Amino acid sequence: MLVLAVVLLLANALFNVIVWPRFYPRIAADPRARDADGRRTAFYTVHVVLIALALVLAAASAITALVILL
Repeated sequence: MLVLAVVLLLANALFNVIVWPRFYPRIAADPRARDADGRRTAFYTVHVVLIALALVLAAASAITALVILL
C-alpha cells in the first residue's frame, strides 16, 4: 500500500511540474492579462497563483513520497 502511495505522490508531483508551468507564457501573452494602462489584471494574478499553488503541491507531494520511502 505504501508503494502505491509513493507512486501516486510522485506521479502527481511530476504532472504538476510538467503541465502547469507551460501555461504561464500563454497567460502572460493573453490580452486579458493587462488592462489598457498596461497593469496586470486579476486574470493574470489568479492564474499565476494557481500555477504557484500547483508547484507547491508538487513539492509537498515529492517530499511526502520521500518521507514515506525513508
